Amino acid sequence: MSKKYNWAILGCGGIAKKFSIELKGLSNANLYATASRNLENAQDFASEFGFEKAYGSYQKMVEDPNVDVVYIATPHTFHFEHTLLCLNHKKAVLCEKAFAINSREVKQMIAASKANNTFLMEAFWVAFRPKLLKVHELIKTENLGKLKFVRSDFMFNGEYNPKNRLYNIDLGGGSLLDIGIYPVFTALHFLGTPNEIKTIAHFSPTGSEETISIIFGYKNGEMALLNSSFDANYKNDVDLAFENGYIKYHRFSSEPIELHKNDTTQLIDFDAGPNMGYQFEAIHLMECLDNNLLESPILPHSFSLKLMETLDAIRKDAGIVYPNHDSI
Repeated sequence: MSKKYNWAILGCGGIAKKFSIELKGLSNANLYATASRNLENAQDFASEFGFEKAYGSYQKMVEDPNVDVVYIATPHTFHFEHTLLCLNHKKAVLCEKAFAINSREVKQMIAASKANNTFLMEAFWVAFRPKLLKVHELIKTENLGKLKFVRSDFMFNGEYNPKNRLYNIDLGGGSLLDIGIYPVFTALHFLGTPNEIKTIAHFSPTGSEETISIIFGYKNGEMALLNSSFDANYKNDVDLAFENGYIKYHRFSSEPIELHKNDTTQLIDFDAGPNMGYQFEAIHLMECLDNNLLESPILPHSFSLKLMETLDAIRKDAGIVYPNHDSI
């Protein structure tokens, strides 16, 4: 029987709330502690979701010997610092994407995981959702031939606000690290590392890119077209074009998966459940801890590093710079 793990939340913002709602439904997850630099925020969060303790200091939280796992939900530019803090106190870490601000930080995070013999995983929740597993099943069973082209988008039309985190380059703002990372993940997941990257980006007055289009080219002729934007309203769809057909699916919703083959279309109903699906990454993490693993076999350290190295290459081509942080 699985051990019951004491979870702590580091950073009590919006994504942490979504995660906690679904964590609460897991029988082997105990909602133990919250931590914020503002004690009142941590207390309010703990009260809302039923955590046992609240800390007004990240340091005090990691010094609590009863904390088993920390979910890090602070802005991108703090992920490196907070991950090292937790790992150096032997706390298993589930860190939100983007994993860090650049690949140099990711390499140090992975080294700290190994040095401390402590589990580390990026919270790339879509990698664990049953819908993606179903897509892989269709690819395996439907004789679609080789995958030749991937199109993936993530866009929403948000109100421009220079004070918002999304537009603050000191916090890693811009569409690429916040939502463009999903299309990039999709291309890497299905096609692997590209041989060539071309980008076009549009920048907001704060210097953050609010729209970016990316083309991946591969040596065998495969291609990927990826788009993200805070300035356009569009579905978060994925198209996978094979030699003998294509698959289309919505990344998040319970909309049916479309399988197009031999001039026919099959709609494959998919029950995504009552929630978004953040619980699946938590379930997987605890299974890894049950088996004394230091990394996930589904989302290993090597993939998170490859993802960040690809994001670095995109930033370099697009001219995306975070002035108060190390250059790529």
